[in-house]
Amino acid sequence: MRATRFHEVGKPITIEDVPEPEVGPTDVLVKISGAGVCHSDLHVIDGEVGVRQKPITLGHENAGIVEKVGSQVTEVQPGDGVAVFGAWGCGVCKLCERGEENLCQNPVYPGVMVDGGWAEKLLVQHPRNLVKLNGLDPVVAAPLTDAALTPYRAVKKAMAKLGPGKRLGIIGVGGLGHMAIQIAKALSPATQLVAIDVSQDKLAMARDLGAEYTVDGSGDVGGAVKALTDGEGLDAIVDFVGNDATLTNAAAAVAIAGKVVVVGIAGGTLPFSFWKIPLECEVTTSIWGSRRDLQDVLELARLGLITPHIETQPLEAINDVLARLHEGKIQGRVVLTP
Repeated sequence: MRATRFHEVGKPITIEDVPEPEVGPTDVLVKISGAGVCHSDLHVIDGEVGVRQKPITLGHENAGIVEKVGSQVTEVQPGDGVAVFGAWGCGVCKLCERGEENLCQNPVYPGVMVDGGWAEKLLVQHPRNLVKLNGLDPVVAAPLTDAALTPYRAVKKAMAKLGPGKRLGIIGVGGLGHMAIQIAKALSPATQLVAIDVSQDKLAMARDLGAEYTVDGSGDVGGAVKALTDGEGLDAIVDFVGNDATLTNAAAAVAIAGKVVVVGIAGGTLPFSFWKIPLECEVTTSIWGSRRDLQDVLELARLGLITPHIETQPLEAINDVLARLHEGKIQGRVVLTP
């Protein structure tokens, strides 16, 4: 089967013929219909996040059709459309047992620790890592497994701060941020949304998606937000970038007793001390989401409440796609269609 292969930092991704994976008793082989290209993949390609093996097939946003199942698998059968839950936990630790596989201390992430879905087929370890699509297009579902799942969890963390008369800031209107705007509209329609980005094109997309206000992230973000909010600031902020500049902006724009949820893994440092952030402001991180969260996300998509902005490309276009992603020239999500 054809698969993309990452060999070394600084070298282009290659397309190679590799053996089809052998299906063990609890495995499921999925024929990939769509595989999202995520900004976090760049952290692997740039050497900022290590992988367990090289060469490796990247890709953690996947959906497709079940092709083969192991002898002990009864939950799915060949022909089922499925989304692949990418936060593969060990399944036996306390966190996994309470449904928080995304927090497992011994995870096995596809595209980082084992081969991912930028290929014609993906071997999924255990059917618990699959959610049936029930008619949802797998090309649409693929990016939902991260680009919507991750902001869904992050927005839920901020829900206690949202509601009528409240304001939520979204920093970074990229693959995750454009979904966060839609998710916030679906979960808390009375909350006003403020989108913050350095790209005017992405700010325009944010307005199209329903953001009431937009702020140029290259300017005085704190000042602009305070001007919009009568000096109060934002009740909650979700930062999908996470570099020094955006974290500084979050601290400057959040309200007293507000909340900052950091999702972006750009490696920035929040200027944190008693007087560096507003009084009693909460700060937390958020990573991926649970399988239950993914079921909720897919249902929101089935109801038409959220729709990812998708550009489809073949596997052969992967290096061009990655170059454009590096340059910030992709709106929404690119989905590879092997």
